[in-house]
Amino acid sequence: MTDILTERSHAAPTSSAHASPARPARPARWALAGGVVAGPLFLAAGLAQAAVRDGFDFTRNAISQLALGESGWVQTVDFVLAGALLLVGATGLRRVLRGGPGGSWGPALIGVFGASFWLAAAFPADAGAGFPAGAPAAPVMSGHGAVHMFGGMVGYLALCAAFVVLARALAARGLRSWAVASRVVPVVVLAGFTASAASVLTFTIGAGLGLLWLSAVTARLATATTSR
Repeated sequence: MTDILTERSHAAPTSSAHASPARPARPARWALAGGVVAGPLFLAAGLAQAAVRDGFDFTRNAISQLALGESGWVQTVDFVLAGALLLVGATGLRRVLRGGPGGSWGPALIGVFGASFWLAAAFPADAGAGFPAGAPAAPVMSGHGAVHMFGGMVGYLALCAAFVVLARALAARGLRSWAVASRVVPVVVLAGFTASAASVLTFTIGAGLGLLWLSAVTARLATATTSR
């Protein structure tokens, strides 16, 4: 009887020790889901609005301008929701990457990117290029428009830096092709932004690529972490 009790007393801590690492994994995965869905949800909402808003043209107008006009509140909500999901996703990445490569700066930079969406919601873009209906062809820069542009620039620079940082986390998990791609995507995103002077569509494609790649990287890191 004494031997049985002794065995149980030694076995109990062992089982709890195996169980405890699994407990924080579920909250982290739920948080990571925010980073996975933020980009696709934001883009899907933008595409849906662009299809029904009179005068909107992706070759002339940026998604940010959908926040203007009578139905602009829909895009404002889209900005707020995407920002919240990105911030939640950043907390998930911090939990998953804690103590490893990219565990500090990666989530922090994505947090900056998420906050830039809230800034975009608070300070809308300027009207122009015929949208909303009746707007002049050439936009006139306003104070809130300048803040909107500055916030977007800082946000996407932070996102591009985050990709480079997260490439280290991907490489540490043996995902070398993902790590290489995570260093190439920022170049494409920034090229799209640079070419925006010639075509707004290149800006939209670059911004969309950044959002979708963040979704893919977050999902891949979640899978790689779960399988360890």
